[in-house]
Amino acid sequence: QLQASGGGLVQAGGSLRLSCIASGSIFSRNNMAWYRRGPGKQRELVAFIETGGTTSYVDAVKGRFTISRDNAKNTVDLQMNSLKPEDTGVYYCNVLGTGLWGQGTLVTVSS
Repeated sequence: QLQASGGGLVQAGGSLRLSCIASGSIFSRNNMAWYRRGPGKQRELVAFIETGGTTSYVDAVKGRFTISRDNAKNTVDLQMNSLKPEDTGVYYCNVLGTGLWGQGTLVTVSS
Protein backbone atom coordinates (compact mmCIF):
# COMPACT_ATOMS: atom_id res chain seq x y z
CA GLN A 1 0.00 0.00 0.00
CA LEU A 2 3.05 2.26 0.41
CA GLN A 3 5.94 2.11 -2.03
CA ALA A 4 9.06 4.17 -1.39
CA SER A 5 11.90 4.92 -3.78
CA GLY A 6 14.76 7.30 -4.39
CA GLY A 7 17.48 6.29 -1.97
CA GLY A 8 21.10 5.91 -2.93
CA LEU A 9 24.69 6.88 -2.28
CA VAL A 10 25.64 10.54 -2.27
CA GLN A 11 28.56 12.62 -1.07
CA ALA A 12 28.18 15.01 1.82
CA GLY A 13 26.62 18.23 0.62
CA GLY A 14 24.68 16.49 -2.09
CA SER A 15 20.95 16.01 -2.57
CA LEU A 16 18.47 13.18 -2.92
CA ARG A 17 14.74 13.08 -3.40
CA LEU A 18 12.67 10.30 -1.88
CA SER A 19 9.21 9.51 -3.10
CA CYS A 20 6.43 7.40 -1.65
CA ILE A 21 3.26 6.45 -3.45
CA ALA A 22 0.20 5.34 -1.56
CA SER A 23 -3.18 4.03 -2.52
CA GLY A 24 -5.74 6.77 -2.90
CA SER A 25 -8.00 5.53 -0.14
CA ILE A 26 -5.14 5.87 2.33
CA PHE A 27 -3.47 8.99 1.14
CA SER A 28 -6.23 11.52 0.82
CA ARG A 29 -7.52 11.21 4.38
CA ASN A 30 -4.28 10.96 6.29
CA ASN A 31 -1.25 12.88 7.43
CA MET A 32 1.91 11.39 5.97
CA ALA A 33 5.39 11.09 7.42
CA TRP A 34 8.97 10.10 6.73
CA TYR A 35 10.96 8.29 9.39
CA ARG A 36 14.54 7.08 9.37
CA ARG A 37 16.66 4.60 11.25
CA GLY A 38 20.37 5.30 11.29
CA PRO A 39 23.05 2.67 12.02
CA GLY A 40 22.77 1.69 15.67
CA LYS A 41 20.01 4.22 16.27
CA GLN A 42 16.32 4.09 16.98
CA ARG A 43 13.84 5.01 14.33
CA GLU A 44 13.02 8.71 14.42
CA LEU A 45 10.38 10.89 12.85
CA VAL A 46 12.05 13.14 10.28
CA ALA A 47 9.10 15.10 8.93
CA PHE A 48 5.38 14.94 8.48
CA ILE A 49 2.80 16.74 6.40
CA GLU A 50 -0.85 17.13 7.22
CA THR A 51 -3.65 16.71 4.71
CA GLY A 52 -3.90 20.48 4.41
CA GLY A 53 -0.18 20.89 3.76
CA THR A 54 1.11 21.99 7.15
CA THR A 55 4.59 20.56 7.72
CA SER A 56 6.82 19.79 10.66
CA TYR A 57 10.47 18.71 10.87
CA VAL A 58 12.88 17.35 13.40
CA ASP A 59 15.41 20.02 14.34
CA ALA A 60 18.31 18.14 12.74
CA VAL A 61 16.88 18.53 9.23
CA LYS A 62 15.20 21.93 9.41
CA GLY A 63 16.29 24.14 6.55
CA ARG A 64 17.72 21.20 4.60
CA PHE A 65 14.80 18.83 4.02
CA THR A 66 11.42 19.60 2.51
CA ILE A 67 8.41 17.31 2.67
CA SER A 68 5.64 17.76 0.13
CA ARG A 69 2.59 15.92 -1.08
CA ASP A 70 0.78 15.68 -4.36
CA ASN A 71 -2.82 14.82 -3.66
CA ALA A 72 -3.54 14.18 -7.33
CA LYS A 73 -0.77 11.60 -7.61
CA ASN A 74 -1.04 10.21 -4.06
CA THR A 75 2.64 10.81 -3.45
CA VAL A 76 4.63 12.25 -0.59
CA ASP A 77 8.19 13.34 -1.32
CA LEU A 78 11.16 14.22 0.82
CA GLN A 79 13.67 16.55 -0.83
CA MET A 80 16.96 16.28 1.04
CA ASN A 81 19.63 18.92 0.44
CA SER A 82 22.99 19.58 2.06
CA LEU A 83 23.14 15.99 3.16
CA LYS A 84 25.43 15.01 6.01
CA PRO A 85 26.91 11.64 6.94
CA GLU A 86 24.63 11.56 9.97
CA ASP A 87 21.64 11.52 7.60
CA THR A 88 22.64 7.99 6.59
CA GLY A 89 19.97 5.41 7.27
CA VAL A 90 16.94 3.60 6.01
CA TYR A 91 14.08 5.97 5.32
CA TYR A 92 10.48 4.87 5.64
CA CYS A 93 7.27 6.52 4.63
CA ASN A 94 4.37 6.10 7.00
CA VAL A 95 0.75 6.97 7.35
CA LEU A 96 1.24 9.05 10.47
CA GLY A 97 -0.02 7.44 13.61
CA THR A 98 -0.70 4.07 12.03
CA GLY A 99 1.09 0.82 11.41
CA LEU A 100 1.17 1.37 7.67
CA TRP A 101 4.78 1.55 6.47
CA GLY A 102 6.61 1.53 3.20
CA GLN A 103 9.41 -0.96 2.67
CA GLY A 104 12.23 1.47 3.39
CA THR A 105 14.84 2.97 1.11
CA LEU A 106 18.53 3.23 2.00
CA VAL A 107 20.28 6.59 2.00
CA THR A 108 24.05 6.59 2.40
CA VAL A 109 25.95 9.85 2.70
CA SER A 110 29.70 9.58 2.41
CA SER A 111 32.08 12.08 3.97
